[in-house]
Amino acid sequence: MTDAGLRHGRASLGLSFGVQGVAFALLVTRIPAIQDQYGISDGLLPVFLAAVPILAGAGSVATEKVVARVRPSVVLRWAQPLVLLALLGVGAGREMWHVAVALGVFGLAVGALDASMNMLGVSLQRAYGRSIMTGFHAAYSLGGIAGASLAWAGARWELSLLASYLPVVAVLLPAALIGNRWYTEGKGAEGKRPDGTEAGVGSGGAGGALSFKLLLPLCLIMTFAYIGDSTVSNWSAKYLQDVLGGSEQLATVPYNLYMVTTLLGRAVGDLGVRRFGAVAVVRGGSLLAAGGFAVVAVAPGAWVGMLGFTMLGFGLCVIVPQTFAAAGRMFPGNSDAAVARLNIFNYVGFLVGSPLVGALGDAWSYRGAMLVPMVLVLATLVYARAFGPETARYGGGHERPRTADVG
Repeated sequence: MTDAGLRHGRASLGLSFGVQGVAFALLVTRIPAIQDQYGISDGLLPVFLAAVPILAGAGSVATEKVVARVRPSVVLRWAQPLVLLALLGVGAGREMWHVAVALGVFGLAVGALDASMNMLGVSLQRAYGRSIMTGFHAAYSLGGIAGASLAWAGARWELSLLASYLPVVAVLLPAALIGNRWYTEGKGAEGKRPDGTEAGVGSGGAGGALSFKLLLPLCLIMTFAYIGDSTVSNWSAKYLQDVLGGSEQLATVPYNLYMVTTLLGRAVGDLGVRRFGAVAVVRGGSLLAAGGFAVVAVAPGAWVGMLGFTMLGFGLCVIVPQTFAAAGRMFPGNSDAAVARLNIFNYVGFLVGSPLVGALGDAWSYRGAMLVPMVLVLATLVYARAFGPETARYGGGHERPRTADVG
């Protein structure tokens, strides 16, 4: 694979992460409008919301089987257009079964999309010989901010869902179809180079055969990280307003701060990994995130609470991309299967986080409930060695990059 081919592959995959961020944000930020358009009751709404991550988990499992026969880039080429078309279907329907089918397709396609994108990211990072994985997730965060802004504009101008979604899909779908021409698997994906020749598959649990026992620490870390993320996305506004006494307008700020700091942290995260190593970066991020939850839990007022949510964005942002990268290092000969298996647990964390905090808040207190994700994030420190050996610390001379001159 030439240096130009790797650069093109990196750019096209970054575009896919960004497009996915836009699409997902447009869906989740317009849930009240979706509920109104289809007449979904408050009792039925949680069923629809839970179905998407459950089906996404099923899509990730299916992707693990599919990539044993076809390359992850093939899965990604089909999954991304399906996600965009399913989003359009959510906006275009009128009957309850219309949204049920559209959300079902969206969930399955998102699972395949998330898994295949991260498979390609792991293999490209291996080809580059240095940390680039966090940058892909920065593109996702940027897309999420763009999607949330577009959703706000649609709501502000009282546009229908179809009128909000159609122009976005009309732009993103051709861009994704053009960009997918340059997808590439870097050397080492499933033990093969892009031309299909062997690339030195490892042996044993850590190289070839996938051992769930070895992968389990990373699965737990992924779950803990998404419990923290879902706590912020689902409860930050209510917490700031009802517990910390902020205004309704001010209550919208914490999640925006969280999204922006997540983007900023991911934009520089790869530099930190190259300089200090993945283990140190994940430990630092875990401590910062736990500190953020602690500040939120004891905050005397809204402004101190927003400081805590800012710390959370900078802390949590590095954990997920580095967990995917660690799975690739742990199973260099079976990285696609490891990533697909690991990807399931982001949906587990998403499903568990919101109801867990809500139940604890109602039964105990919302301040106390914030201590639970704090403890779970701290538990990442126990498993931090799973991010080593520090093969990601290329900048410190621990491993010679194979393509050091690639931009």
